Amino acid sequence: MNTQRFLDHVRSSRDYQGQIVHTHVIPAREARHAEPVAAIEPCLRNALAALGISQFYSHQAAVIDAVSPPARRHAVVVTGTASGKTLCYNVPVINAFLRNPDARAMYLYPTKALAQDQLGALDRLCAADARLSKRVRASTYDGDTPVGKRRSARANANVILTNPDMLHANILPQSAKWARDGFFSNLHYVVIDEVHSYRGTFGSHVAGVLRRLRRICRHYGSDPTFIASSATIANPGQLTARLIGVNEDQLTVVDQDGSPRGRKLFVLWNPPFIDRSELERRSANIEAQRLMRDLILDGAQTIAFARARVVAELIYKYLQDDLKRYAPKLVNRVRAYRGGYLANERRKIEQELFSGSLLGVCSTNALELGIDVGTLDAAIVVGFPGTICSVWQQAGRAGRTRDDSLAVFVAYNDPIDQYFMRHARYFFEQSPEHAAIDPLNRRILASQLQCAAQELPLSGDDDHVFGCSIAAFVDELPDSNGPDSPWHRWPDGRIKYQDKDGYLPHHGINLRLIGNQTFDIIDRTNGESVSIGVVDSISAPELVYPNAVYLHDGQDYLVRDLDFNAKIASVERINADYYTQAVLSDHCRVLETHSDEACGGGRKYVGRLAVTWQTVAFKKIKYYTLEVIGQDGLDLPPQTIDTIGVWATFPESVTRELMVGGFKVVEALVGVRNLLLVTLPMMAMCDRRDISGCVDSSNLGRLALFVYDRYEGGIGYARLGYEHFEELLRACLDLVGSCPCDRGCPSCVGLANVRPPLHSDPDVGPGYAIPNKDATVSALRGWLRR
Repeated sequence: MNTQRFLDHVRSSRDYQGQIVHTHVIPAREARHAEPVAAIEPCLRNALAALGISQFYSHQAAVIDAVSPPARRHAVVVTGTASGKTLCYNVPVINAFLRNPDARAMYLYPTKALAQDQLGALDRLCAADARLSKRVRASTYDGDTPVGKRRSARANANVILTNPDMLHANILPQSAKWARDGFFSNLHYVVIDEVHSYRGTFGSHVAGVLRRLRRICRHYGSDPTFIASSATIANPGQLTARLIGVNEDQLTVVDQDGSPRGRKLFVLWNPPFIDRSELERRSANIEAQRLMRDLILDGAQTIAFARARVVAELIYKYLQDDLKRYAPKLVNRVRAYRGGYLANERRKIEQELFSGSLLGVCSTNALELGIDVGTLDAAIVVGFPGTICSVWQQAGRAGRTRDDSLAVFVAYNDPIDQYFMRHARYFFEQSPEHAAIDPLNRRILASQLQCAAQELPLSGDDDHVFGCSIAAFVDELPDSNGPDSPWHRWPDGRIKYQDKDGYLPHHGINLRLIGNQTFDIIDRTNGESVSIGVVDSISAPELVYPNAVYLHDGQDYLVRDLDFNAKIASVERINADYYTQAVLSDHCRVLETHSDEACGGGRKYVGRLAVTWQTVAFKKIKYYTLEVIGQDGLDLPPQTIDTIGVWATFPESVTRELMVGGFKVVEALVGVRNLLLVTLPMMAMCDRRDISGCVDSSNLGRLALFVYDRYEGGIGYARLGYEHFEELLRACLDLVGSCPCDRGCPSCVGLANVRPPLHSDPDVGPGYAIPNKDATVSALRGWLRR
């Protein structure tokens, strides 16, 4: 597309009111080619040529050489969207199959949809040559795979495309069955796609699963090479090495992108004020929809990324309404895409987008990962998605060819988005985030060792696999001794885990630590009973509460009933002029104090917390105008996690100093809490999403800040924060003191990681305010001085 011509047209339109606050030019890049030293089998060359691939990009050649004989090193490739990362692993894997008919490979994807998508890519490559079609036998193996097909895949496939959850709960516990068919003894390669998504608690669990996989392979006589692909993060080599359990010097990092790239214009777009006081701005959703409409009318294939499901549906609905007026023939060439749609519906949308029959899609981050949706001209990012990494992933969905492309970040009227509008340089120069994991977290390690000891008895030879003295670690576990202990020590020193009832520990360990249960959404219109989607049990009370307007594929549905026992939400089609938004109440309550002590004149505590949230009401919001036309109460059961937290109070003298200085004590506490939510993950090697916090006065009768693990029972992060609280306060002061901003920004006191309503429309409610930096610094200095 001609991006400059489009932007000139926008600036000359009557709706334009100076929304473009900055335009950043990302220059075009020529392709850099290289020929691998490793020999490529002729029939594989022929298949690639049939698909129009006659040369390898330099990064593809580098990865192929690193992972192929004789080097056979582990590798991670870190290049842009549509840079051909898939060939980095498909070529060496297929090469191995052509040379050794017994060779096997396993591809791991974070989602089932991505595995299905990549199976299609592999099938297309193999279909280009008859010998490849005979030699490569690929199959998905996940929760949707029928039992009969699972047996067939285990016996016949030499490429298994699966996910870490299935590897953990199904494949490794049945390793003996897989070994009978030679899978583990001949496993040459393990591919980990989208490795940047394995972070925090989920990534720490996956690291344990991969160590168990390597241990099983060693038992059956193989030592697979790992090939990972990643979006741009700050530490891809460190993350991959920690995931698979090797030293970083055993891993090759390929991060020089040799693929061509057209010029990209990246625009920061700030909706105009709609009142003289300059407090309210025009709806970011409507601004995004109008931009998308103009791009589609200009022939540009466009994707808009929304922060929540309701926002994706709203933009889609507004876009449909506009196209009915301006270009009725294009109405059926746009769709919404999000979690909750049925699998076959999502596959259909992906295929239509890939083929070009769809001109536009309004999506959540469900399309942020590498599902191949073809060549797109423009990407609209509606609101800051939470990380710089996600911004570039979403923006990277446009510009998959040598042609010019456009990315637009449309800001909400919330403090974080508005900070980026005022500080464009910060937005474009900010480094991507680090991805942190901690495979040695005691709770996670204990659960992974249970599974490992059930699969094969543990011995001292496994200490280097898991990075600890296993015998000493097991001895310290509360259930390791006694007549009913599931830990059984054999005379030769090996340790077996076996529950007396024969229960597999795998089934009680959820890698993602979120609920597996889902609610079916059933359309009951005119006596029908048709499933239109699903929603997870955490989200159901926020999306499909009684009398909610549920938006699905541009249609309004009124929720008639939410049955918690049957896990069914019953809905009927209606034509509404409003949508609804849940009103949530949340709080944390101290259940038990495990320990407390003085801390610089204040006090710190650690113990059990009950963190509760509940949908207590809902607002009816008029389409387009955002006018609140009603609010009704709800009586739904609360959702609670029993977790571990650390909490603390300011010294009285600090409180007085803040008040004398004209600062609000609560604002200083919020600033310190926000900083703790940044510094604790650095120390605990967890992800920022693994912890949360609040400021509350109901528990102690005075204001206190709370930081807690986001998972049932706690993981150990908050307890670590208690043990190193003063060190963390110093880190907070260093962080905020080194930030060059004047009054506070997202890099210091501003970017809280507290739990917002997961499915709210940011247009309706304000975001989190940036606390006063001076108040926060004053509090930290006063606290540490004492």
